Amino acid sequence: METHGVDVRSIRALPGPNLYAYMPVLHIIMDIGPYEEQPSSSFPGFVDRITNWLPGLQKHECSPGYPGGFIERLHRGTYLAHICEHITLELQNLMGFSVSFGRARGTGQTGVYQVVIAYKEEEPGRAAFEVALRLTLAAMHNEPFNFEAELNRLLEIADEYRLGPSTAAIVTAARTRDIPIIRLTPAGSLVQLGYGVYQKRILASETSNTPAIAVEMCQEKPLTNRMLRTVGVPVPEGLNAASTEEAVAAAKDIGFPVVVKPVAGNQGKGVSVNLTTEAEVLAAYQVASAYESEVLVERYVYGEDYRLLVINGRMVAAARRDAAHIVGDGEHTITELVEQVNQDPLRRPGHSSVLTQIKLDDAVQLVLHQHQLCLDSVPQPGQKVKLRTNCNLSTGGTATDVTDEVHSQNIQLAELAAQILALDVAGVDIICQDISRPLKEQGGAVVEVNAGPGLRMHLNPTHGKARDVGTPIVEMLYPIGQSSRIPIIAVTGTNGKTTVTRLISHMYETARWVVGMTTTEGTYINQDRIMTGDCSGPKSAKAVLLHPHVEVAVLETARGGILREGLAFDKCSVGVVTNISADHLGISGIETLDDLARVKQVVVESVANKGAVVLNADDALVAEMAAVTDAKVVYFSLNADNHILRAHRTQGGAAVFVDGGSIVVATGESYIELVELERVPFTDQGRIRFQVANALAATAAAWAAGLNPAMIVRALATFSANMNMIPGRFNLMEINGVQVILDYAHNPAAVAALMEAVQSMEKRRTVLVMGLPGDRQDDALLATVKATIPVIDSYILHDLADRRERAAGEVPQLLSQALPPHSRYAYADDQLQGIQQAWRDILPGDRLIVIADVVDEAIKSLRRVWAHDPEEGACVVLPQR
Repeated sequence: METHGVDVRSIRALPGPNLYAYMPVLHIIMDIGPYEEQPSSSFPGFVDRITNWLPGLQKHECSPGYPGGFIERLHRGTYLAHICEHITLELQNLMGFSVSFGRARGTGQTGVYQVVIAYKEEEPGRAAFEVALRLTLAAMHNEPFNFEAELNRLLEIADEYRLGPSTAAIVTAARTRDIPIIRLTPAGSLVQLGYGVYQKRILASETSNTPAIAVEMCQEKPLTNRMLRTVGVPVPEGLNAASTEEAVAAAKDIGFPVVVKPVAGNQGKGVSVNLTTEAEVLAAYQVASAYESEVLVERYVYGEDYRLLVINGRMVAAARRDAAHIVGDGEHTITELVEQVNQDPLRRPGHSSVLTQIKLDDAVQLVLHQHQLCLDSVPQPGQKVKLRTNCNLSTGGTATDVTDEVHSQNIQLAELAAQILALDVAGVDIICQDISRPLKEQGGAVVEVNAGPGLRMHLNPTHGKARDVGTPIVEMLYPIGQSSRIPIIAVTGTNGKTTVTRLISHMYETARWVVGMTTTEGTYINQDRIMTGDCSGPKSAKAVLLHPHVEVAVLETARGGILREGLAFDKCSVGVVTNISADHLGISGIETLDDLARVKQVVVESVANKGAVVLNADDALVAEMAAVTDAKVVYFSLNADNHILRAHRTQGGAAVFVDGGSIVVATGESYIELVELERVPFTDQGRIRFQVANALAATAAAWAAGLNPAMIVRALATFSANMNMIPGRFNLMEINGVQVILDYAHNPAAVAALMEAVQSMEKRRTVLVMGLPGDRQDDALLATVKATIPVIDSYILHDLADRRERAAGEVPQLLSQALPPHSRYAYADDQLQGIQQAWRDILPGDRLIVIADVVDEAIKSLRRVWAHDPEEGACVVLPQR
């Protein structure tokens, strides 16, 4: 988006906890171009114009910290990006979204700013920013700007995307109970409460506990009446009609006055009441049949219209509903008076506001005709003119709370009506003269029972006390004390994430939990891979949290996903940070190790106060993250005498470390030897140090989460670094006398750890097949190769499948520059060709190390060269020495 020389380079929504805030934010990169030299003070009249449109800006505090502080900044002079931040926030507040967090900072590049703005709903937030930019520029240049039209358009967008009042009330009550929320559609009101096995879903006031049969029964009004009549609930007599002739005949049979309504209608649509003539019945039939081909003709019951809300078998609220109406002034027509009523800011089209605008349609004209009026009539001063015979809020009606007035017998009847229809949430409509008297003594009746009833008449009555009806729905779905959250263990860091994630998952699987796991190789539910590819981001994590069988989520959480979207969850039980080392630097504004640590720290900040943070005490950047959390801190270390670990234990802190050849768990000075390293096979009896560190991190996470230590030990003893259990992570095998190691190491620290592990093994001639990602800085690529020099005898260097904007052969040639003179190396086009080339040259007794690109493809490539493969058509047999 570019206008007036301003270039909005990117707008990215971060819906989860992120690098900038715990709340959802828009992250915007904008180049303000010529306005870098033109602050707000350089535009005469700018402040007056902008505050005339948006007087609420005068309450913004900004950096001075008091109301009016932002206006002071405008007068002194501030810049376009900062102004757009505040105006976007103010527009969102006018749209009904309460937001206040924003930040505008320079990027170090002249005129280019990073703007962060809180939002409640993404599309309205984006629309508000787009309008804010145009509005600001118009005010600067004193150009025409139709603010009212722009605001109305924003309000329409807000209505489209905001949660409806019923859903919003339940969501608010759920958040009060710390129940997690996942909105399943960007528009509409389908929402998941809870994670995994504890999930429930709501759509307005309809819940995942609402029986489909009950909904169907409520839509069949004659069936509803028959069911109610059977158990003694008073209902009006009624007959179905499929034509005008049948409707008139039914009215005569029942006796005037009557009501005509669609058989399966809702929200009062197509309902006409107190019909006293055949002509009125004919007109009412036309209105009702527009919604449903078959209509219901019922006896008209005199009295007021009441709605009783029954939740989980108990009445929790009641309201009297009054039909849409106007009051005459002797000067204006009914049409003009309706226009005046609709100017009320509480009235908006649709159902998202406190009141709904009155719509002039055929149903209104029918009611007016009954009273010898029309839309052009001018009512007398004080004359009340009803515009509808039904009293639904959705057709412009109003509501008065009467919860404390309902007679106990009427409460029992309403509760019985909900129970006979098996509705968890029911709106029971009653017509009677006085709700404080029993229905039977005044000829009142239950005229309808609604599944998924609207809640706004109780939440925001026009008159009387507001009732919190969201809370009883939440308490029905989640009785006090019932869980809504599964344990979430998020694993981040530079290296070791996948191994730690898989090992923690294995620990829980050993304890017979249903595990949802995400890694760089896929998403798994109880070891069944349901998605392939790199699934270490928030979309894959969200898929796990949506799965109805998952009892614990173990989520590899990579840098890229945090930067793109933030986290998939609002908080986690355990956050693990394995280590911080140079990787992905120079990408997405992450230039230094401190920058990278700040990204990983988002996981630490998301840990619940009652949760635990697992930190590597041997890595200073990781260890110091303890300062940003109130959760329990568990340090792990390869060294029992690590000074951070010792100080932590002195203060009674928890730690996991190696002592005397065993993995030890400790709280303060008391500790337990959990398992000897010689019983942990994937560490090669403790000789592979990076695997020991991975074992410590996983043990600390499971221990902190409360898993049975016996299950932890059993899992450590049965975890194997093979291609089935942990593909691409130090997979060690012997093929035709050749020792083959497959590993995903792709940065200097990971490769150095791999080489250290190889040096601890028997000495063999070693060939390395390696390609590295092209989006790394040249220095990092060269450092990665240099880490291999003490170990490797011969190299096959190749491009990756995704060269990441590098030219063909560019990366392999760069890698070869790091090798000493006279080193043995060759180039290959890709990984498969590199493996085949190495296999042709290698002899029994040698060692082949393959640095995996895409792990699945690397495994397929290895299998092709050492076994008969239909695609290759040959079996490769190594020569003997």
